[in-house]
Amino acid sequence: MQCATIKNGVECSFMAKKGCSFLGGSCRPVDAKCEGCDRIMSIGGGAYCSVFPDPAAKWRRGDCGMATHIKSDAKAAAEAKVRVGQQKQKKK
Repeated sequence: MQCATIKNGVECSFMAKKGCSFLGGSCRPVDAKCEGCDRIMSIGGGAYCSVFPDPAAKWRRGDCGMATHIKSDAKAAAEAKVRVGQQKQKKK
């Protein structure tokens, strides 16, 4: 359904016929750690995440999984690891 509280006209999985079913009845503004992310929507003078209704909760256990402005350690390690001079093994 489309949101009728803060993000008017945006598809929202928490919207029900009785209103917003998220805890508190509406989305919460983005956290300071979210600055620079491409998923931020500016609506009515406030900044809200287009993916999560409570962005601060995604940062409590580490990095947000949907953040576009940070690189994960796994991706950075894969880019840093370069294999040079590999030799083929002999078949017996």
